[in-house]
Amino acid sequence: MSSKTPKGLLVVYTGDGKGKTTAALGVVFRALGRGMKPAVVQFIKGKWKTGERTFAETLPGLVFLTMGRGFTWESEDISRDKRAAQEAWAEARRLISSGEHEVVVLDELTYVINYGFVPVEEVLEALAARPSHVHVIVTGRSAPEPLLAVAELVTEMKCVRHPYEKGIPAQVGLDF
Repeated sequence: MSSKTPKGLLVVYTGDGKGKTTAALGVVFRALGRGMKPAVVQFIKGKWKTGERTFAETLPGLVFLTMGRGFTWESEDISRDKRAAQEAWAEARRLISSGEHEVVVLDELTYVINYGFVPVEEVLEALAARPSHVHVIVTGRSAPEPLLAVAELVTEMKCVRHPYEKGIPAQVGLDF
């Protein structure tokens, strides 16, 4: 393959440390700067109006879909959360297969896989069938081994220290 021929990569940012979504959004920012059309699907962060979501709404050329219903461990209706995750996955699959977006971020997809809302086999099939120029970035803790096995790039974020341990809550503009 020529170095000028784009090869869509599968990138996984996982681990217990912070920075997975931040790293993925850094790639989105980079792609926008190069005139590419990225897309982001957030599977969990539906309840929070994050800084990145607020900023994304101002950026032409960026598809930014927040389709989750919040953190599943706080859920009052798991079946509703499962439906929301499946709807988000259907939209993500459409974005990936269309080839219209050179970078597609699946933020916190690992949670919906690990909760059994979307089968990992279905995710792997969609990733294998994507157009050859489409980069896909998956974020979330505990990425399943079959996903890690097919990824070209895997980065594990390791928590060394966290302010929460000292009772410091998440900070506006830094954490959300």
